[in-house]
Amino acid sequence: MDELSRRQALRGLMLGTAGVGLIVEPTSARAETTPAAQPQGLCTLFPQAVEGPYYFDPRLMRSDIAEGRPGLPTQLILKVIDSGPCTPISGARVDIWHADARGIYSGYASQGDNHDISTKSDTYLRGTQISGADGTVTFRSIYPGWYPGRTPHIHVKVFLDALTLVTSQIYFENELSARIYRDRQPYAARPKQDTDNNSDFIFKSEEHEGGGIIFTVKDKPDLLVASLIIAVDRTGDAAKRAMGWGPYFRQLIGL
Repeated sequence: MDELSRRQALRGLMLGTAGVGLIVEPTSARAETTPAAQPQGLCTLFPQAVEGPYYFDPRLMRSDIAEGRPGLPTQLILKVIDSGPCTPISGARVDIWHADARGIYSGYASQGDNHDISTKSDTYLRGTQISGADGTVTFRSIYPGWYPGRTPHIHVKVFLDALTLVTSQIYFENELSARIYRDRQPYAARPKQDTDNNSDFIFKSEEHEGGGIIFTVKDKPDLLVASLIIAVDRTGDAAKRAMGWGPYFRQLIGL
């Protein structure tokens, strides 16, 4: 499959065309989800991406990961499916982590625009869920902030028992991020972001795998619902081929 057709197939999965995607419509602080059938031939393998320098496992099995951090309430709905038969995978462990509205991750020192912020004792905006029979997990969080050199993104890892199935990053539309950073606090208190999807080197580097994958979003006045289907190779072979990226990236930046 060439790059264009691969990206179109992924986009079709995310947007829910012809009974493919997640049907999400928030009726309260929690959104209702309806799993849908996955037609043969449309379950495009989700691209692997660099883990980045800020991963650690706080061993927190929870759906609400915000820990009171200020920002736009955001619900993240992820559905894990087998890329072969296009069927949901139950019992998969899904980890997510991301920066807060200031662009700061929990658990690390030397962060911030001036590299003078430490959050070593914190665990905010990190958590783990186990997929149910429909392959779905739901997290309650906030919209991520930007930090120098990176476009807004959410990190995700999926495991089946001890086997890593995917390590990746998920993004948002440029226009959505620009509006949130312009109009909402505390995002608007910072300078304009210096990197978007068009200039982010990791977003662009994923394009050869159909990458730079963007959430499907339902945008309500006080709640943003972002959903995505993650099709994985349950044998773990696809992840094994990319396992060197995480350690390599850490060595590259000296962490």
